[in-house]
Amino acid sequence: MSAKQTPKQVLLSQGKLDKDIVAVTVGGKVVDLHTPIEVTDPSALTLTPIRATDPKGLEVIRHSTAHVMADAVQRLFPGTKVTIGPAIEDGFYYDFDKPDGPFTEEDLGKIEETMRAIVKEDTEFRREVIARDAAIRLFREMGETFKVDIIERRPEDEELTLYRHGKPESEWVDFCSGPHVPRTGLLKAVKLTSVAGAYWRGDERNPMLQRIYGTAFASQDALKEHLRAVEEAKARDHRKVGKELDLFLLDQASPAMPFFLPKGAFVYNRLVEYMRELYFRYGYEEVITPQAFDPKLFRTSGHLGHYNENMYRLWTEDILDDMTEAERAKGYDTVAEKLRAQSFALKPMNCPSHCVIFGSRKRSYRELPWRVADFGRLHRYERGGVIHGLSRVRSFCQDDAHIFCTEEQVGAESKAFLDLFYEVFRTFGFERIDVKLATRPEKSKRMGSDELWDHAEASLAAGLKAAGIDYEIAEGEGAFYGPKLEFHVHDALKRSWQLGTLQYDPNLPERFDLSYVGADGKEHRPVMLHRAVLGSLERFFSVYLEHCGGNFPTWLSPKQAIVLTVSDKVDAYALETRDRLRARGIRVDIDYSADKLGAKIRNARLARYPYLCVVGLKEAESGTLGVRSRDRGELGAISRDEFAEMVLKESVPGAVAPAAPAVTAAVAPGDGNATKN
Repeated sequence: MSAKQTPKQVLLSQGKLDKDIVAVTVGGKVVDLHTPIEVTDPSALTLTPIRATDPKGLEVIRHSTAHVMADAVQRLFPGTKVTIGPAIEDGFYYDFDKPDGPFTEEDLGKIEETMRAIVKEDTEFRREVIARDAAIRLFREMGETFKVDIIERRPEDEELTLYRHGKPESEWVDFCSGPHVPRTGLLKAVKLTSVAGAYWRGDERNPMLQRIYGTAFASQDALKEHLRAVEEAKARDHRKVGKELDLFLLDQASPAMPFFLPKGAFVYNRLVEYMRELYFRYGYEEVITPQAFDPKLFRTSGHLGHYNENMYRLWTEDILDDMTEAERAKGYDTVAEKLRAQSFALKPMNCPSHCVIFGSRKRSYRELPWRVADFGRLHRYERGGVIHGLSRVRSFCQDDAHIFCTEEQVGAESKAFLDLFYEVFRTFGFERIDVKLATRPEKSKRMGSDELWDHAEASLAAGLKAAGIDYEIAEGEGAFYGPKLEFHVHDALKRSWQLGTLQYDPNLPERFDLSYVGADGKEHRPVMLHRAVLGSLERFFSVYLEHCGGNFPTWLSPKQAIVLTVSDKVDAYALETRDRLRARGIRVDIDYSADKLGAKIRNARLARYPYLCVVGLKEAESGTLGVRSRDRGELGAISRDEFAEMVLKESVPGAVAPAAPAVTAAVAPGDGNATKN
């Protein structure tokens, strides 16, 4: 006969209740030690302990810390209302409605101090089931209008719970489903990090709230390591490094549409050149497609229905000139409707235009697979709150390609793409890549039959198996038209970025009525594989810039070397050296200013030149250079020809990829134009 017991009671009866257990997993669900579960035989029940240092354990710690923070805020700032306080990657936040203005940095220190006092009290987190009406009445009496709103939106049949902590005279209560740690005393390592504004429910029409961010770990050592990594991430921030190295410019003349300066443009174009070199070897053909299209194209592709808010529209005076007096008399809505119907759109992705090319003539099965690449400029309207440096922009380019093939060819094409993908990321020195196979969404959110999805998922899985690559299943995360492979790349700061994708799409060929003539002489529908390796070049630029800290490898560096003079007596030799190296194809600068050599060396190091070539009278007489490598230190006296040969050998992609300094703690990345749509 079954009865309800808490996991704490079960673990106690089994003699397995260790001090560092903060929750358990039961039937695949995380449950805290306070939540009753059905138990038939406690001795036979399998509970998987979640410890404070486990990823799931950290989530429980951080969510619990958010409660303690909200308690501290309301003790210090009476009249402040609470909203929600979830755990997030690497931390937590809580949103507050503070009537007397925003929180300050000084306030954060006071809140932390009060949190430490609450933790020191070491009181239990107590779970309580409450009726819906009682919950609404409780929070209405407390003046917590946001909590009332949350409760009223919950389904009628949902079990509602409260969590309380604190001494009887200072008890704090929140409407919450948990899970939480057993006691506040387990929250040993906490740091509040920043304050930001946030609209209630993310809607700019709602009240502006104050959001306090923080982080928490199982130990002070883990917290210190994380904070060290955060400081390292700030030092490597691509916006900061990009400004220091004069790589790109962001200006309100064109918001979120970057200007690449000469050095940045070199890196950008070299990335494109590198991909083009690989495309030739992997059998891709490149096309150039228009920037603006008749809206009919995007109506056919479905983007006007699913992506309209993110598309830039173009209109010309003749659209307005052709309006009748009756249409004009109807006012703004009629004009807007006509502009939407007739104005061209800047393309947000290349796939529809590639369908136009494929369908422009009759195709044979002998032409398949056809791999078509496009470095066309794309434009997507992103709201101001999400744009971030190069990571999320409104104008960008992808190393974009589409593969039109038969269903039988999908496995082999997936394997070939994986070979290409891993070759590229080995070249850039990325060592860890996690692969996920995103499978079918629920029936109401997908197109196509179960048989089609079975085949599509099996084909992508076959490609992974053929390449010998381990992967995870991302259940239900596929696109509405088909499954996809996601590639999550870890950088030198142990952050994960989704940078590449392979997507199986039988949908667009259907919408554009694409076909090829098979060996049987009949028409067949091709499969379309969407794929990107680097993804958005702008976003990859930002990720790689932070990964290498601006220390581009020799092949990718805008300038590979600089000649530094000891005195003006060797200016002629230095200039001759510069010209001689440039003639060999080496990108070299010269500093023969009146500054002292120490200052020249410092400036060159800040500019991250791979090589510093010092010349004095001794070098001028012997025809050598005093070479210092950014990555290997002093190399001593080297002849100019020998130096040129060394640099030219390193000018091949992947020839030299110095490991970035290791950082052990994770730092949450930003989001952006990571993948195709």
